[in-house]
Amino acid sequence: MIRVLLAEDQSMVREALAALLGLDDEIEVIAQVARGDEVVDAARTHRPDVALLDIEMPGMSGIEAAAALHRAESGIRIVILTTFGRPGYLRRAMESGADAFLVKDAPAAQLADAIRRVLHGERVIDPTLAAAALVDGASPLTARERQVLGASADGSTNAELARALNLSPGTVRNYLSTAIQKTAARNRADAVRIARDKGWL
Repeated sequence: MIRVLLAEDQSMVREALAALLGLDDEIEVIAQVARGDEVVDAARTHRPDVALLDIEMPGMSGIEAAAALHRAESGIRIVILTTFGRPGYLRRAMESGADAFLVKDAPAAQLADAIRRVLHGERVIDPTLAAAALVDGASPLTARERQVLGASADGSTNAELARALNLSPGTVRNYLSTAIQKTAARNRADAVRIARDKGWL
């Protein structure tokens, strides 16, 4: 029996996924969480073989949760399942230690197959996304540029960002300016939009 930890913040989707996986005689959903920051503790408590993670969750994203699981050297295989089929997400997920990346509109049989395959050491990636990731290339943003640009999405001023991120206003301005240039954006808001569309944020 393959033991699965399911992390998805939308109750209806989470319950539907659990019911769907429960139809497979070889898969058992042993734990469910609604927040990304609950994943590692749930994994320690329940010891699943596979963690099935959504990307957009409160507390911590699925990509961050995947990295935390990977750092814990738990040996748990990680499958990212998301509505957001963006090449940048795929790259970040793989860099975080995920073993598979699938979009939610994939056939149900593909999800069960991916769970089995990652358990045998394979990597499973949506082929359309894999091709798009090759075309788009890696994110041009550094981790710090991504952090500052992401924090600016709520419209905070440079001074507010500087206080929140423990940086000087000039350093914030430089990071944002560089991010705008690298994304070929017109302004800060446009840079946020472009980076989100690409999955870089």
